[in-house]
Amino acid sequence: MSDSSPNDRAADAARGFGTRAVHAGQQPDPATGAVMTPIYQTSTYAQEAPGDHKGHEYSRVSNPTRTALEGNLADLEGAEHGIAFSSGVAGIDATVKSLRPGDHIVATDDLYGGTYRLLREVFDPLNIETSFVDMSDPDAVTAAFTDATTLLWVETPTNPLMRLVDIEALSERAHDHDMTVAVDNTFATPYLQQPLSLGADLVLHSATKYLGGHSDLILGAVCTDSDEWAEKLRFQVKSTGASPGPMDCFLTLRGTKTLHLRMEQHCSNARRLAQMLNAHETVGHVRYPGLPSHPGHALAQKQMSGYGGMISFELADDDMDKALTILDEVDVFTLAESLGGVESLIEHPASMTHASIPAEERQKIGLTDSLIRLSVGVESFDDLRDDLDHALAQV
Repeated sequence: MSDSSPNDRAADAARGFGTRAVHAGQQPDPATGAVMTPIYQTSTYAQEAPGDHKGHEYSRVSNPTRTALEGNLADLEGAEHGIAFSSGVAGIDATVKSLRPGDHIVATDDLYGGTYRLLREVFDPLNIETSFVDMSDPDAVTAAFTDATTLLWVETPTNPLMRLVDIEALSERAHDHDMTVAVDNTFATPYLQQPLSLGADLVLHSATKYLGGHSDLILGAVCTDSDEWAEKLRFQVKSTGASPGPMDCFLTLRGTKTLHLRMEQHCSNARRLAQMLNAHETVGHVRYPGLPSHPGHALAQKQMSGYGGMISFELADDDMDKALTILDEVDVFTLAESLGGVESLIEHPASMTHASIPAEERQKIGLTDSLIRLSVGVESFDDLRDDLDHALAQV
């Protein structure tokens, strides 16, 4: 959380997103006047006397560069608190570690493979169990609630099937049962979607992705209005050491300054590519919320201000070998895991990002072996279109 007063935060909130992205949480360095927040590459801090320090004691607990980033991210999500972690998965881990054995989680069935692995293989054996549900059906979510359910874990748009989840409707249902609602907002970013304003309690980001934006860092964050949750999460950082280094915090701050500019180009390129793929004879189902044919299109218009830079699609004949051929034939797109960088990436979820999900579970939710996921970058659209056209022509 930034050190600004409530009046300062109110004034910041009245400013445009781009202004806040550049300035929120940051002041010129008091020692030198440096406009950019310095990289405080230090592990410890001098004290005038035992316990008499300038706000920082040890960098596992806090660091001035991290504090600036946390204030920036909190402001962009409209939150009172931002807590940065060494990765997005570390943020998920800290959230679930704040629960207790016997607690139950209801989570999106179509979600990042690392989240599935963490919930199923790390926390299930510790008696914090998870039920995975298609959250595009609110009644199915409610049916999964038990007396032990304490956390609703939401991804929207989902990874990699690009389903939409009604945050407001599910938050109301969960709160009727005294549950905490956490939303992984990595795909949408705070520029396109504000989960806290729709009723969520926690918002998680893999800042490695769009917030950093340049594929050169690993960092996570959780934002919340809850003083209680902020205290729990900071305790986890202090106690388990899941803290990001100052260089990664600096790079993320650099990234958020251009988030609004990059997201406009990501969205524009992705929308046009989705339209091209949707009309291509080789392509079957195109999953992009900006297409009117997408079952969540109306919901996306309601709770998002844009449709994002992620697309997934299947081939018309659902042939895995042909899908792998496409991955081999692209040139501008790079075959790699991750997403959200300025460069366009292409990957095969079944054998890459979601390989940790058992095949029968993937098939059950509709994650087919020919599914291809695109993270559409900010390159010239014509080059991206021609690259995919060439690759599709090979099959």
